[in-house]
Amino acid sequence: MVHRHHRETYYVVDEGRILEFEKGEAIARVPSATEQQMAFRFSRFGEKGVQLDETLRGKLAEAMTTGTGGADPDSGEPGTAIPAGFTYLGQFVDHDLTLDRTQVGLGEPVPVEDLAQGRSPALDLDSLYGMGPKHTGSARFYEPDGRLKTGTTLGVGFPPEFPPANIDQEGFDLPRAGEAAGGTQADKRAPLIPDARNDENLAVGQLHLAFIRFHNRVVDHLAERGVPEHRLFHAARDMVVKHYQWVLRTDFLPRIVDPDIVERVFTRGRKHFERPGYTRPGDLPTMPIEFSVAAYRLGHSMVRGAYQWNSVFRAGGPGPIASLGLLFRFSGTAGNLTPGPDDLSDLDDPNSGENLRLPSNWIVDFRRLFDFGEIGRDDLVVPEGEFNVAKRLDTLLVDPLATLPTGTFDGRGRPAPPPIHRNLAFRNLTRAAMVELATGPQLAAQMGFKPLTEDQILRGDGGAVLEGLSDTERAQLVEHTPLWFYVLREAEVNEAHPGRLTGVGGTLVAEVFHRAMEGSRTSIVKLPHWRPSLPSHRKGRFTMTDLLLFAFENDPALLNPLG
Repeated sequence: MVHRHHRETYYVVDEGRILEFEKGEAIARVPSATEQQMAFRFSRFGEKGVQLDETLRGKLAEAMTTGTGGADPDSGEPGTAIPAGFTYLGQFVDHDLTLDRTQVGLGEPVPVEDLAQGRSPALDLDSLYGMGPKHTGSARFYEPDGRLKTGTTLGVGFPPEFPPANIDQEGFDLPRAGEAAGGTQADKRAPLIPDARNDENLAVGQLHLAFIRFHNRVVDHLAERGVPEHRLFHAARDMVVKHYQWVLRTDFLPRIVDPDIVERVFTRGRKHFERPGYTRPGDLPTMPIEFSVAAYRLGHSMVRGAYQWNSVFRAGGPGPIASLGLLFRFSGTAGNLTPGPDDLSDLDDPNSGENLRLPSNWIVDFRRLFDFGEIGRDDLVVPEGEFNVAKRLDTLLVDPLATLPTGTFDGRGRPAPPPIHRNLAFRNLTRAAMVELATGPQLAAQMGFKPLTEDQILRGDGGAVLEGLSDTERAQLVEHTPLWFYVLREAEVNEAHPGRLTGVGGTLVAEVFHRAMEGSRTSIVKLPHWRPSLPSHRKGRFTMTDLLLFAFENDPALLNPLG
């Protein structure tokens, strides 16, 4: 996919055509030879499906985003809750799989062979590394020694006489363009990272920073072990990518997908998507639009309405609990890093806000997002009431997602869109309609899964309530259930593993992850006997908490700088 201002372009290899969407209009055309060489390669896994009309999509979107916000949304059944940090790890991974070409080497010629790797849907962290330190378009992300740049937060006066918040803190913000960039305030606070979407909200921004620090620590680790300077960057990237893939395979996927499906796919291979024997060795993977536009949008359901963020912004703290709106506000791509009105109305103006860096009082406390008790580090466990778990995977989204800031969809500085266009559920359903996406029942039949029943689709189990639909609309929804809604209902009614993807959604997500690892130049799938070598609390496990501990030098004061 390529973004050009307010336009999205998909090159669908199976159909040999470009699908462009601009201002709600869909256009199909034959791609140029250059576009065919350079395009991010999407594919269509299923047949085209019949789509719901705009009115019904609007009603469904409102049902999915009505009355579900607040400080403490449903966290799932006991024993199934997922630490909230995995919501944003999922978003970080999405941006790794769907890297926007215009964010890498913007305005400069890029060798086709580099572009093919940079644009391929491989789990290779190109959203972190860009084209590498030697590439003219990506060099600005790096220090001269091959380490990735970090930024410095801005000391502020709140809370007063609280030094961690009152002073600048080096290494706890993303690197930013600064005054030298000129242009709007948004231009000056733009993050110096390959994919600006990783500064769309503060949670994914701080997680991207953690991966920057992870890379830099691995560079130090390898230098201490005598790796020659000329090999250091490539050796570090290789180690980082492998450990990242291991975390996804063993710690992330089994939390969001039926673990039996994950184990089957990674031990026995894929049965449905780009099966072995149907692709030639060395073929780059494609990205099925059924995954990109529907199945992997599962994380939108996991987002909470508010978070116990750090010692300042929490229930009972000196500041308010960190609402989702505040996480948008204190980012560079969707927000302006500056306090303002609760309704976020100022964020649509690219010249709003005084701050060009993250205020120090908004540095994350990672102990509140990831459970260090899982690896036996009880000294890093916060009180139960201050730990954040993700919302249950189901067909309900928290209501702040019905009123997105325009910066989240490249609309800042443009005429205000119709209110329904700010609704994330409506945007997801409409994007699927634009590409004539296969429906849930279609893919269930194609993949040989028992379809959801009419009752499961219409009533689910504690998810979206559809009483506002007419009998005709309910019949249309059952027959032509949008794939995104369908895979969320599958998770919602999953009795064996409540709140995890199963069936169509679980299989598609697991198989695309497997193919994306297989298609990476650095791949644990190609090296089945590889095991993590960095320190971990359980041999061979290496979880996301192990990664964070290594990135932050095993120092509680770095994991939680505000104390």
